[in-house]
Amino acid sequence: MTALLDIDQLLNELETGLRQVLADRGVNQPALIGIRTGGVWLADVLSKRLGLDEPFGELDISFYRDDFSRIGLNPRVKPSSLPFDTEGRDVILIDDVIMSGRTIRAAMNEIFDYGRPASIILATLIDLGARELPVQPDVVGRTLALESHQRVKLRGPEPLHIELQEAGH
Repeated sequence: MTALLDIDQLLNELETGLRQVLADRGVNQPALIGIRTGGVWLADVLSKRLGLDEPFGELDISFYRDDFSRIGLNPRVKPSSLPFDTEGRDVILIDDVIMSGRTIRAAMNEIFDYGRPASIILATLIDLGARELPVQPDVVGRTLALESHQRVKLRGPEPLHIELQEAGH
């Protein structure tokens, strides 16, 4: 399965897909936002590849999680940073892996607290399916079907690479 997880190939797919969606929608000056941590690493790479001049934003969705009251606060929580106004902007939201859709729901809630964007384009490196919420990415590097004991994890930031893990290891 490692051949399916070539990071450069997946980044090329994301870049190509994003360029196409931006062209189709007539978006010229998108605001790029990465979800910590893997989404931030990807936002850094994609910002350069897309030639965006504006700094990208970083979201830490810890306070917006729907299981916050059960799991409490992660000790590594950092404040979100959006160095631009989201009001009326076309936003590209980047995450490394989408599965249930709950992280994306939390991220959108936080974005709307900063202002109402004109649109949100969702791009993810890997889509694992298994949705619990009706959230679908606009651009995906690769869709994977994993066994129940398998996990996929983006590691980085230098170098970015993908690990396929067996649960419990």
